Amino acid sequence: MMTKKNEFFKGAGDGLPIALGYLPVSFGFGIAAVSCGIDPLAAVIISLTNLTSAGQVAGISIIAAEGAYIEMILTQLIINMRYALMSLSLSQKLDDSFRIPHRLAVSYGVTDEIFAVASGKSGMVSPSYMAGLIAIPAACWVGGTLLGAFAGGILPEILKSALGILIYGMFIAIFVPASVKSKGVLVCTAAAVAVSLCIWFIPIFSFISEGFSVIICAVGASALAAWLFPVNDESGEDM
Repeated sequence: MMTKKNEFFKGAGDGLPIALGYLPVSFGFGIAAVSCGIDPLAAVIISLTNLTSAGQVAGISIIAAEGAYIEMILTQLIINMRYALMSLSLSQKLDDSFRIPHRLAVSYGVTDEIFAVASGKSGMVSPSYMAGLIAIPAACWVGGTLLGAFAGGILPEILKSALGILIYGMFIAIFVPASVKSKGVLVCTAAAVAVSLCIWFIPIFSFISEGFSVIICAVGASALAAWLFPVNDESGEDM
Protein backbone atom coordinates (compact mmCIF):
# COMPACT_ATOMS: atom_id res chain seq x y z
CA MET A 1 0.00 0.00 0.00
CA MET A 2 1.35 3.43 -0.99
CA THR A 3 2.05 5.97 1.74
CA LYS A 4 0.65 9.49 1.58
CA LYS A 5 4.09 10.78 0.63
CA ASN A 6 4.39 8.30 -2.25
CA GLU A 7 0.89 9.13 -3.43
CA PHE A 8 1.74 12.84 -3.41
CA PHE A 9 4.86 12.28 -5.52
CA LYS A 10 2.92 10.01 -7.86
CA GLY A 11 0.40 12.81 -8.38
CA ALA A 12 3.19 15.35 -8.81
CA GLY A 13 4.79 13.13 -11.46
CA ASP A 14 1.50 12.85 -13.35
CA GLY A 15 1.03 16.61 -13.07
CA LEU A 16 4.50 17.55 -14.31
CA PRO A 17 3.64 17.37 -18.06
CA ILE A 18 0.62 19.59 -17.35
CA ALA A 19 2.84 22.03 -15.47
CA LEU A 20 5.32 22.24 -18.33
CA GLY A 21 2.47 23.02 -20.71
CA TYR A 22 1.11 25.70 -18.39
CA LEU A 23 4.39 27.62 -18.14
CA PRO A 24 4.51 29.15 -21.65
CA VAL A 25 0.76 29.75 -21.73
CA SER A 26 0.71 31.55 -18.37
CA PHE A 27 3.79 33.50 -19.46
CA GLY A 28 1.75 34.73 -22.41
CA PHE A 29 -1.15 35.57 -20.11
CA GLY A 30 1.15 37.64 -17.90
CA ILE A 31 2.32 39.66 -20.88
CA ALA A 32 -1.24 40.08 -22.18
CA ALA A 33 -2.48 41.24 -18.76
CA VAL A 34 0.21 43.90 -18.43
CA SER A 35 -0.49 45.02 -22.01
CA CYS A 36 -4.11 45.59 -20.95
CA GLY A 37 -2.92 47.95 -18.25
CA ILE A 38 -3.18 45.52 -15.33
CA ASP A 39 -0.57 45.77 -12.59
CA PRO A 40 1.89 42.81 -12.60
CA LEU A 41 1.03 41.88 -9.01
CA ALA A 42 -2.68 41.98 -9.84
CA ALA A 43 -2.05 39.65 -12.80
CA VAL A 44 -0.32 37.17 -10.50
CA ILE A 45 -3.19 37.34 -8.00
CA ILE A 46 -5.66 36.69 -10.84
CA SER A 47 -3.81 33.51 -11.79
CA LEU A 48 -3.42 32.46 -8.16
CA THR A 49 -7.14 32.74 -7.44
CA ASN A 50 -8.62 31.54 -10.73
CA LEU A 51 -6.68 28.85 -12.64
CA THR A 52 -8.82 29.30 -15.75
CA SER A 53 -7.04 30.37 -18.92
CA ALA A 54 -10.08 31.25 -21.03
CA GLY A 55 -11.83 32.93 -18.13
CA GLN A 56 -8.76 34.97 -17.26
CA VAL A 57 -8.24 36.16 -20.84
CA ALA A 58 -11.89 37.19 -21.12
CA GLY A 59 -11.69 38.80 -17.68
CA ILE A 60 -8.71 41.04 -18.40
CA SER A 61 -10.36 42.14 -21.64
CA ILE A 62 -13.46 43.23 -19.73
CA ILE A 63 -11.33 44.95 -17.09
CA ALA A 64 -9.37 46.80 -19.78
CA ALA A 65 -12.63 47.90 -21.44
CA GLU A 66 -14.03 49.00 -18.04
CA GLY A 67 -16.97 46.64 -18.47
CA ALA A 68 -19.86 46.32 -16.02
CA TYR A 69 -19.85 43.85 -13.14
CA ILE A 70 -22.82 41.97 -14.61
CA GLU A 71 -20.86 41.58 -17.83
CA MET A 72 -17.96 40.04 -15.92
CA ILE A 73 -20.25 37.78 -13.88
CA LEU A 74 -22.13 36.40 -16.88
CA THR A 75 -18.96 35.92 -18.93
CA GLN A 76 -17.20 33.99 -16.18
CA LEU A 77 -20.32 31.95 -15.44
CA ILE A 78 -20.67 30.81 -19.04
CA ILE A 79 -16.99 30.18 -19.67
CA ASN A 80 -16.34 28.35 -16.39
CA MET A 81 -19.61 26.47 -15.97
CA ARG A 82 -17.89 23.34 -17.30
CA TYR A 83 -15.80 23.12 -14.14
CA ALA A 84 -18.93 22.43 -12.08
CA LEU A 85 -19.76 19.49 -14.35
CA MET A 86 -16.17 18.24 -14.20
CA SER A 87 -16.21 18.44 -10.41
CA LEU A 88 -19.44 16.45 -10.21
CA SER A 89 -17.93 13.76 -12.41
CA LEU A 90 -14.63 13.76 -10.52
CA SER A 91 -16.43 13.37 -7.18
CA GLN A 92 -17.18 9.78 -8.20
CA LYS A 93 -13.43 9.04 -8.32
CA LEU A 94 -12.60 10.27 -4.80
CA ASP A 95 -11.87 7.59 -2.22
CA ASP A 96 -13.41 7.29 1.25
CA SER A 97 -10.63 9.28 2.93
CA PHE A 98 -11.84 12.54 1.34
CA ARG A 99 -13.39 14.97 3.80
CA ILE A 100 -15.00 18.35 3.15
CA PRO A 101 -11.70 20.31 3.49
CA HIS A 102 -10.10 17.92 0.97
CA ARG A 103 -12.99 18.39 -1.46
CA LEU A 104 -12.81 22.17 -1.14
CA ALA A 105 -9.06 22.09 -1.80
CA VAL A 106 -9.48 19.87 -4.88
CA SER A 107 -12.26 22.10 -6.24
CA TYR A 108 -9.71 24.92 -6.45
CA GLY A 109 -7.60 23.03 -8.96
CA VAL A 110 -10.05 21.22 -11.24
CA THR A 111 -8.84 22.37 -14.65
CA ASP A 112 -9.47 20.60 -17.95
CA GLU A 113 -6.11 18.85 -17.93
CA ILE A 114 -6.14 17.88 -14.25
CA PHE A 115 -9.67 16.54 -14.62
CA ALA A 116 -8.62 14.45 -17.62
CA VAL A 117 -5.62 12.92 -15.82
CA ALA A 118 -7.52 12.20 -12.59
CA SER A 119 -10.51 10.75 -14.45
CA GLY A 120 -8.28 8.53 -16.57
CA LYS A 121 -6.43 7.08 -13.58
CA SER A 122 -7.46 3.52 -12.77
CA GLY A 123 -9.24 3.08 -9.46
CA MET A 124 -10.02 5.76 -6.90
CA VAL A 125 -7.82 8.77 -6.15
CA SER A 126 -6.69 9.90 -2.70
CA PRO A 127 -6.31 13.40 -1.22
CA SER A 128 -2.51 13.04 -1.32
CA TYR A 129 -2.52 12.08 -5.00
CA MET A 130 -4.80 15.00 -5.92
CA ALA A 131 -2.64 17.39 -3.87
CA GLY A 132 0.42 16.39 -5.88
CA LEU A 133 -1.49 16.46 -9.18
CA ILE A 134 -2.74 19.99 -8.55
CA ALA A 135 0.21 21.58 -6.73
CA ILE A 136 2.84 21.48 -9.49
CA PRO A 137 0.62 22.73 -12.36
CA ALA A 138 -0.86 25.46 -10.13
CA ALA A 139 2.60 26.62 -9.08
CA CYS A 140 3.77 26.74 -12.70
CA TRP A 141 0.63 28.59 -13.78
CA VAL A 142 1.21 31.28 -11.16
CA GLY A 143 4.99 31.30 -11.68
CA GLY A 144 4.63 31.64 -15.45
CA THR A 145 2.25 34.56 -14.97
CA LEU A 146 4.75 36.19 -12.62
CA LEU A 147 7.57 35.85 -15.15
CA GLY A 148 5.41 37.08 -18.03
CA ALA A 149 3.98 40.01 -16.11
CA PHE A 150 7.36 41.36 -15.07
CA ALA A 151 9.02 40.49 -18.38
CA GLY A 152 6.33 42.52 -20.12
CA GLY A 153 7.81 45.65 -18.61
CA ILE A 154 11.31 45.12 -19.98
CA LEU A 155 10.92 43.20 -23.26
CA PRO A 156 10.85 45.02 -26.62
CA GLU A 157 7.33 45.74 -27.90
CA ILE A 158 7.70 43.47 -30.93
CA LEU A 159 8.70 40.54 -28.71
CA LYS A 160 5.86 41.23 -26.26
CA SER A 161 3.38 41.18 -29.13
CA ALA A 162 4.71 37.84 -30.33
CA LEU A 163 4.72 36.22 -26.88
CA GLY A 164 1.32 37.67 -26.03
CA ILE A 165 -0.38 35.36 -28.52
CA LEU A 166 0.90 32.19 -26.83
CA ILE A 167 -2.33 31.71 -24.92
CA TYR A 168 -4.37 32.03 -28.10
CA GLY A 169 -2.15 29.38 -29.66
CA MET A 170 -3.18 27.07 -26.83
CA PHE A 171 -6.84 27.62 -27.66
CA ILE A 172 -6.19 26.84 -31.32
CA ALA A 173 -4.30 23.69 -30.33
CA ILE A 174 -7.34 22.59 -28.32
CA PHE A 175 -10.19 23.16 -30.74
CA VAL A 176 -8.57 22.38 -34.13
CA PRO A 177 -7.93 18.65 -33.44
CA ALA A 178 -11.38 18.36 -31.86
CA SER A 179 -12.95 20.05 -34.90
CA VAL A 180 -11.27 17.55 -37.22
CA LYS A 181 -12.69 14.62 -35.24
CA SER A 182 -16.20 15.96 -34.60
CA LYS A 183 -18.55 17.69 -37.02
CA GLY A 184 -20.45 19.12 -34.06
CA VAL A 185 -17.33 20.81 -32.66
CA LEU A 186 -16.46 22.11 -36.13
CA VAL A 187 -19.91 23.66 -36.60
CA CYS A 188 -19.86 25.12 -33.09
CA THR A 189 -16.42 26.65 -33.65
CA ALA A 190 -17.31 28.02 -37.08
CA ALA A 191 -20.54 29.51 -35.75
CA ALA A 192 -18.75 31.22 -32.86
CA VAL A 193 -16.15 32.67 -35.24
CA ALA A 194 -18.86 33.86 -37.66
CA VAL A 195 -20.88 35.58 -34.94
CA SER A 196 -17.73 37.17 -33.49
CA LEU A 197 -16.74 38.56 -36.89
CA CYS A 198 -20.23 39.96 -37.43
CA ILE A 199 -20.19 41.73 -34.06
CA TRP A 200 -16.71 43.10 -34.73
CA PHE A 201 -17.13 44.31 -38.32
CA ILE A 202 -20.82 45.21 -38.72
CA PRO A 203 -21.34 48.80 -37.46
CA ILE A 204 -24.87 48.15 -36.16
CA PHE A 205 -23.40 45.81 -33.52
CA SER A 206 -20.75 48.26 -32.35
CA PHE A 207 -22.66 48.88 -29.10
CA ILE A 208 -21.97 45.29 -27.95
CA SER A 209 -19.07 45.20 -25.50
CA GLU A 210 -16.31 42.61 -25.60
CA GLY A 211 -17.65 40.71 -22.61
CA PHE A 212 -21.18 40.43 -23.98
CA SER A 213 -19.70 39.46 -27.33
CA VAL A 214 -18.12 36.42 -25.66
CA ILE A 215 -21.45 35.56 -24.02
CA ILE A 216 -23.40 35.83 -27.28
CA CYS A 217 -20.86 33.77 -29.24
CA ALA A 218 -20.60 31.03 -26.61
CA VAL A 219 -24.31 30.64 -25.94
CA GLY A 220 -25.36 30.99 -29.57
CA ALA A 221 -22.79 28.57 -30.99
CA SER A 222 -23.31 25.94 -28.29
CA ALA A 223 -27.10 26.16 -28.64
CA LEU A 224 -26.80 25.69 -32.41
CA ALA A 225 -24.49 22.68 -31.99
CA ALA A 226 -26.80 21.13 -29.37
CA TRP A 227 -29.77 21.53 -31.72
CA LEU A 228 -28.03 20.19 -34.84
CA PHE A 229 -26.00 17.46 -33.12
CA PRO A 230 -27.93 16.16 -30.10
CA VAL A 231 -26.27 13.38 -28.10
CA ASN A 232 -27.94 10.02 -27.66
CA ASP A 233 -27.94 9.35 -23.91
CA GLU A 234 -27.67 5.60 -24.38
CA SER A 235 -24.80 5.39 -26.86
CA GLY A 236 -23.13 8.74 -26.15
CA GLU A 237 -22.91 9.35 -29.92
CA ASP A 238 -24.46 12.00 -32.11
CA MET A 239 -27.90 11.13 -33.42
